[in-house]
Amino acid sequence: MKENIIPAIRLTVFCAVFFSGIYTLSILGIAQLAPNQGKGEIVTVNGKNHHINVAQKFTENKYFWSRPSAVDYNAAGSGGSNKGPNNPEYLKEVETRIEAFLYKNPSVKRSEIPSELVTASGSGLDPNISIIGAKVQIERIANSRNLSEEKIAEVIKNNTERPLFGMFGPAKVNVLRLNIALDKLN
Repeated sequence: MKENIIPAIRLTVFCAVFFSGIYTLSILGIAQLAPNQGKGEIVTVNGKNHHINVAQKFTENKYFWSRPSAVDYNAAGSGGSNKGPNNPEYLKEVETRIEAFLYKNPSVKRSEIPSELVTASGSGLDPNISIIGAKVQIERIANSRNLSEEKIAEVIKNNTERPLFGMFGPAKVNVLRLNIALDKLN
């Protein structure tokens, strides 16, 4: 029995010290090298602070819409819906989102809607959408703001984040940055 208990206690103490102290402090040290010391990028718009790396809720026609959020964009606790793709309740929710999107974007065909605009991300707080997800919203925004579609497309192009080192991940756009850029146009 001593052959098993003593090593188990040593391993437990080692893991507690390593993961509670050494590992945590090393990650904190690495975060200090990141912009804003790992606290995320914060922008102030109209006197209100917003985190660039957390999704914001936009529902007006004059703005790009974010991905749906299973946590209603509450950054205090992220999470998905935990409903599988065959769950009838989930499918009804997605269908409702598709119908709402098509109603507000009548020139877009059902098959052209990117899945990210009708399904929530795993965290429920994904601040980015794909380039295609932004482009399918151009006509609605241009009409709402009385701007040319070319001007809106230029805003997308100027705010596109390229893949890391040109090969890791897809090109994407941050919805909050896009909407701040749109507001600066008017």
